[in-house]
Amino acid sequence: MQIHDKAPNFTLQDENGKPVSLRDFQGHNVVLYFFPRANTPG
Repeated sequence: MQIHDKAPNFTLQDENGKPVSLRDFQGHNVVLYFFPRANTPG
């Protein structure tokens, strides 16, 4: 992906196990933050 590319739709579970889709936020600004897995270099 490049800066300003649109992210593909995906669905993940929230802290309560309820599914949440990126599509649920359509029409709103959303910031996606990706981070390395815990205890890994980088």
